[in-house]
Amino acid sequence: MPGARHPHGHHDHGPGAHQHDGREHGDHVHHSGMRGFLEEILKPHSHDAADKVDATLESSERGIRAVKVSLAVLGVAACLQLVVVLISGSVGLLADMIHNFSDALTALPLWFAFALGRRRPSSRYTYGYGKAEDLAGVAIVALIALSAAVAGWESLLRLLHPQPVRDLPWVMAAAIIGFVGNEAVAMFRIRVGRDIGSAALVADGYHARTDGFTSLAVLIGALGVLAGFPVADPLVGLVITAAILVVLASAARDIWHRLMDAVDPQISDKLTRAARLYGVKDVCNVRVRWLGHRLEADLTIVVNADLSTSSSHTIAEAVRHALFHTEPKLSTISVHVDPASSHGADYHAATAHHGLSSRAGS
Repeated sequence: MPGARHPHGHHDHGPGAHQHDGREHGDHVHHSGMRGFLEEILKPHSHDAADKVDATLESSERGIRAVKVSLAVLGVAACLQLVVVLISGSVGLLADMIHNFSDALTALPLWFAFALGRRRPSSRYTYGYGKAEDLAGVAIVALIALSAAVAGWESLLRLLHPQPVRDLPWVMAAAIIGFVGNEAVAMFRIRVGRDIGSAALVADGYHARTDGFTSLAVLIGALGVLAGFPVADPLVGLVITAAILVVLASAARDIWHRLMDAVDPQISDKLTRAARLYGVKDVCNVRVRWLGHRLEADLTIVVNADLSTSSSHTIAEAVRHALFHTEPKLSTISVHVDPASSHGADYHAATAHHGLSSRAGS
């Protein structure tokens, strides 16, 4: 019925799930206006759950694979750098190694969050466990802050108490290893994160990319020491600390947006436009939020007051269907149907005094 919440668990609308070029779904061609509306009702194309893959579970699996690969690659790179740190005593490389270890460890809360997010909703967690991904983002921000504090402290100590840097060729080799490892992980995390809609994974990818550039800074510091400027090593450590703080600010902002249910306004605008199908007189109260790496939305449509319940429901389902195809990352859409007001009638007068609840039909 109109207003009911419909999960999208077995209704795959992921990227590429429906290519409407006039051949798929039994040569079902979409048209606009009355013809398109009638075709949607009279010849709906099949979305048999038996033939579909659960998009949410599949994206969580991809996220888990991404964090496993990231953990392995960055763990190996950081261990190699640790060996060189013990040999050379480079504080710049030490700061980079600490950051790489912390970056590798961010895979652990993400791994847990993706695994937890695959669980089905329960009577207590009726919205599911998608928010665990945002909580993992908080843990990532904390780890980034810790790595900045450690790297900055070690660099200041080395400035106050200078020590020689040994085996510079090994330091430079370790810096190159750090750059290559971080950039490979960054590309992988960002690509998978964008594909599945995970802000935490994308942010972690950019975090790894910044780490790669700090590894290059270590290389510059080693070259400075080689040229006769020993203070270059701890100074590079402080530069790395500053770079970590920049990443920290960006990551904290992104996670704040997710925790506060903020979305790109373009998403709301796109859904509003897509909901204006034949028979819909107005679209209002559009609300969208991220639940992990999936979106859920609710909105109100206004239809002719003389329509039957069945006809109103048909229009609401057509709107939901259009929205699923407009935004592939939507997993749940709730459509409330209001009758078009006639003669100044207020259909929500009974609930108007209940504050925010009156927005449902305003």
